[in-house]
Amino acid sequence: MQLFILKTDIATHSMVRAVKSLFTFYPSITDWSVDMEDIDKVLRIEAQDDTSQKEVIKLVQTCGIHCEELTD
Repeated sequence: MQLFILKTDIATHSMVRAVKSLFTFYPSITDWSVDMEDIDKVLRIEAQDDTSQKEVIKLVQTCGIHCEELTD
């Protein structure tokens, strides 16, 4: 299992719903959440080992959401 912690620009619940509908079609993503209270709008994703972070970022960006690795 892999854990990806990503910085996004998710600002509305409709954007969260867009991500949810997108992830529905990707069974390799086993769990996810968005922290709307955090300044970085952190998207936390648990995925199977064969999933890459780069792949997940590109996937989220197809919804028009800026997404990048959250660094310290």
